[in-house]
Amino acid sequence: MKRCLLPHRLRVLLGLFLVALGTLAGAADAPASPELSLSEDGAYVVDARSKLAWPRCVEGMAWNGKTCTGAARLMTHGEATALAAARAKAEGVAWRLPRVPELRRLAGKVGKTAGPEAALFPAAPQDWHWSITASINAVRINPYDYDNIRQGRTGGNTDQLGVQQGWAVHMGSGEARGDVTKRSMLTVRLVRPNF
Repeated sequence: MKRCLLPHRLRVLLGLFLVALGTLAGAADAPASPELSLSEDGAYVVDARSKLAWPRCVEGMAWNGKTCTGAARLMTHGEATALAAARAKAEGVAWRLPRVPELRRLAGKVGKTAGPEAALFPAAPQDWHWSITASINAVRINPYDYDNIRQGRTGGNTDQLGVQQGWAVHMGSGEARGDVTKRSMLTVRLVRPNF
């Protein structure tokens, strides 16, 4: 009976190997899911579900027809929103920073070493990216904490502190945080509606 199982196991392993080999060979052409596909010119990843178009490269990097080249440009939240507004005005397209759920949908799909997602977002940094999502919960301030008093944070300016913080998503893990100071220098990937 063992003789019958061994060839069967070999056939199963060989079959899995061939499927994996075929998947890797077709990874550059296959979309990550039926919802994600390339635009006709290949410069954008189009999300059919959200009706958004994502540049294949983050800001600072450029698409050369095969991959993203250059270095990611790190920006403060204010610089990122100003860039989106300037690009929207110049191109007549509603460019903006993505919302947290939109970025989290892509998280883990960018910058992988193998698979279809790597073909869609090649050389993508798997670090923190800015989001346009507004902080809705202000940080509670303890007025008796010496560090808060020393930094000028009291119960009366808690709302002002919330304005100084923004949301970011880690593209490798999908973690989202709403307590990132807007002066932090983070990666930016703008998004626009798909026409």
